[in-house]
Amino acid sequence: MENYKLFDAEYKFVSIVWEKEPVNSTELVRLSLERLGWKKSTTYTVLRKLCERGILDNTDTVVTSRIKKEEAQKYESQSLIEKNFEGSLPQFLTAFLDRKKLTAKEAEELKRIIEEAMQ
Repeated sequence: MENYKLFDAEYKFVSIVWEKEPVNSTELVRLSLERLGWKKSTTYTVLRKLCERGILDNTDTVVTSRIKKEEAQKYESQSLIEKNFEGSLPQFLTAFLDRKKLTAKEAEELKRIIEEAMQ
């Protein structure tokens, strides 16, 4: 899997692109100021770096993503489990569910996902 590591601020920025794409860079500057409190120069610096890393594309002032939100989420989830739970999904679920109650619907959904993964 390619390196889709996004720092928190980058993730928030790319989330704006995912929500609004294709988005004009001028509009992206306005949204970044409104939602992130970023100045124009900060927005363009982060945009340039994310384009260099192959995460975003800025062609003729139109910004689009080169990776899907689901791909970034998948990478982040797998990295978290590898880093903090030695790659063990059961250890992760045990820690995650320690203080959380599942609804019957959520439990059924998890059961379905696990059964599909076993096939």
